[in-house]
Formats: sequence, C-alpha cells, structure tokens
Amino acid sequence: MAQMKRPRLQTIKVIKGKASPGLRLQFVDGSTYTVDFAPLLAESKGLKPLKDPAVFAQATLIDGEGWAVVWPEQDIQIGADTLWLDAQAQNAPDENTRIFAQWRARNGLSLTHAAEALGMSTRTISAYGSGKRAVPLYMALACKGWSAEQAQSRKSAYAGVKAAAR
Repeated sequence: MAQMKRPRLQTIKVIKGKASPGLRLQFVDGSTYTVDFAPLLAESKGLKPLKDPAVFAQATLIDGEGWAVVWPEQDIQIGADTLWLDAQAQNAPDENTRIFAQWRARNGLSLTHAAEALGMSTRTISAYGSGKRAVPLYMALACKGWSAEQAQSRKSAYAGVKAAAR
C-alpha cells in the first residue's frame, strides 16, 4: 500500500449511539480509523456547536477533495492532516507515540516545524509519525518540555502586553 504524502480523506461516517461523538475515517491510502471527538470538543471552544449530536451528524466532505471534514452551517472545518494525527494518537501502540502524535496535532506542526522544534531530521519525525520507528521516552519528554516552554512564552508575552497597557 502506497503511503500518503499528505493525509487525504476518501470517506467519513458519523458514529451515532456512542456516549461521545465520533467519526470513522477512511483515507485514500485505504487506512481506516475511528476518532473519538470527546477530547477534541473538551479542549476547543471553537468546536462547541459540535457537542449537539444533530449538528455533529452534519459532518461532510467537500465532493472531490477530502482535505477536510466540514460542518458548513457552523463554518467549522477540521483538516484531514489534523484528523490523521488525532487518529494516530488515539490508536497509538504506546504512551510515547500517543504523546508525540498529540503534540504535533495540538500544535499544528508540519514535519518540518516539528523537526525544527525538536532538533531532528524530518525523516526521523516522519518515521515516528508513521510508526516505522518507536518514539523514545526522551522524545516524548522533549515534546512535553517544548509545550511547557511555549506556554511560558505566551504567558510572559501576555504579561508584557498587559503591563504596557497600564
């Protein structure tokens, strides 16, 4: 099976009757994953309308594209690459891989940006993301450290803006 250069969706199916909403995603390379949306809805205020099962059920793909799942009436879209990373994280074989995949998904990092952030090659990042190489503990810890550093930078920048406004 040829590997996708960039994740693209072939079909989606809304999963109904679960405690939390979900989608079954089939990508153009034939891989199929189920993504539980409960964590996504809990952490993103912008997705709040999707908590309504009737609204969530309106998920669709734009004909002939497959680059995003869209809810047109809500003006919400989630990219296929983000959904692929979420699927990898939720279906990861181990905790380190889950941490790595969630880190990339939550920060919207391309292979190049993730490689720069961690001081690695894009080839290594790709191997971690595709499951060809196990994500070592030190890499999972580096992801957590990078996230903490980014949060601290945002907090410091906010404090500086707030002080300047006085």
